[in-house]
Amino acid sequence: MSEDSHDSGSAPATTSDETPDDHAWIAPLISSVVTVPSGLFALLYGALSPMECGSCGGAVADRFHDSFMTAWTVLWIGLLIALIVLIASWAVPHQARYAARRVGLALAAPATVGVTFVAFMALVDWP
Repeated sequence: MSEDSHDSGSAPATTSDETPDDHAWIAPLISSVVTVPSGLFALLYGALSPMECGSCGGAVADRFHDSFMTAWTVLWIGLLIALIVLIASWAVPHQARYAARRVGLALAAPATVGVTFVAFMALVDWP
């Protein structure tokens, strides 16, 4: 063993993983700029969708209403998940070692809105 291996008086070397990331706010900010308006658009479109079957009657209206209620629930849950993922992208520590996790969460938030909106559109039995 070398003499330096038992040197307890030296300070541990700082790794590059613990360095602060000065640009940690960029990915969550871009994600917020994309996710929030697209989520509001999806919510607005979903809220206005019942007008599509305003003049429907009978079995068509019943099928639309039943499918819409399921799709509306899926839309709300998906948008809440997107909001949670967006908040998580802001909450990741601002260190360089968490950069990939932060970017991944920032990309997942608008993707969740898109998948949720497509699921909403697919679940509704349009007249």
